[in-house]
Amino acid sequence: MSKHTIEVNGIRLYAHHGCLPEETAIGGHYIVDVAITTDFTEAMQHDDLSATVDYVDVNRIVAREMAVPSKLIEHVGYRIVQALKSEVSGIDSIKVKVIKLTPPINGDVDNVAIVIEG
Repeated sequence: MSKHTIEVNGIRLYAHHGCLPEETAIGGHYIVDVAITTDFTEAMQHDDLSATVDYVDVNRIVAREMAVPSKLIEHVGYRIVQALKSEVSGIDSIKVKVIKLTPPINGDVDNVAIVIEG
């Protein structure tokens, strides 16, 4: 079996995650990167979208899960991984990175991020 990677990077979203009440009320900017290891040999040989992971589905699932408020980005990242694994066929492994831009942590920080691989 061949090993290939499909990446959907820089999914930009506005969402309402955080432990502070202001974070969930006001919301903030996030970026999500997804890397899926799969075998798309058939898709590349036959130019067939049904034989690979559809980027549109990945983006839709990420956006849907990011729209559900969580206290922790670890939790929303977990939900994204679980949803992708259950709803998208052909995934051998997955890596999801959730980036929270300008977090309210009393410092000059561009972002914080979590990465889940599985």
